[in-house]
Amino acid sequence: MRITRVLSSVLLVLGPVAGLALGPAAASAAADSTPSASPSVGGSAPTEAGTSFRTATEIEQGQTATANGSAGDYLYWSFPADTGQRPTVKATVKLPGTHAAQTWQVDVYDGLRRRQACQYGAQTRTAAAGASSVELACVLRTVRAWSEPWADDPLPGTYYVRLTVLGLKAADLGLPVGAELRVDSKDIGGSAAVDGSLAKPLVPGIAVRSEADKDDSSASAVLSSIEPDDGWASGWWSDRWVWTAVGAALAALAGIGGYTLTRGSGRPRHVPPGA
Repeated sequence: MRITRVLSSVLLVLGPVAGLALGPAAASAAADSTPSASPSVGGSAPTEAGTSFRTATEIEQGQTATANGSAGDYLYWSFPADTGQRPTVKATVKLPGTHAAQTWQVDVYDGLRRRQACQYGAQTRTAAAGASSVELACVLRTVRAWSEPWADDPLPGTYYVRLTVLGLKAADLGLPVGAELRVDSKDIGGSAAVDGSLAKPLVPGIAVRSEADKDDSSASAVLSSIEPDDGWASGWWSDRWVWTAVGAALAALAGIGGYTLTRGSGRPRHVPPGA
């Protein structure tokens, strides 16, 4: 009977704990099943692209940016990515009615202008002669809060997207093209958490200062003004904290239950008369 009472007490305590544990985990799993929805982006989406890293057009995640250009141009955009996010870059190039086969490529660089590898996705594709469009995609690795100096892991900060055509035929040089670009992120959560963080995100710039900031010595000049809605390093909280707390609670309950089962009743055993 005592064992039954102990087990019942443990189960009553574990019920709410398991609910607290599985609730955030289930919500996190549901949130991870689809890319993050578009945030409340102020203003309209950009309708042009830059021609270099320094002139890259800033876009928010969730926006669909458009641009017109000529075959042979380099088109640049930039976007912010924070800790725990796994960005997906999708680009669509609209081609003129008559053209030879063209190979287009999308590349992604971090704030240090290091080219980032794609986990998967059609980063380079060839459009057949006369094709109306070509679609490209690049799914980056999860952005880490910290990394070794010699590594090229994605880190929080500004990321650059470059869209260009490779090996263009001379007859197609200068033909008008249109481009659409969209960046979405999937929140990976505690499975990608690491110990450590950057002092500052990799946002380029202290070399450029706007005219409005020249009289303010405390103002910091940056080349990229876009950041996550809730600020950088917003992903410090993860479900890792939840599972750590749940593990500690289960360990404590297991210790209490084991002690209760093994300590005995505390009363002396009955000794028969004359023994």
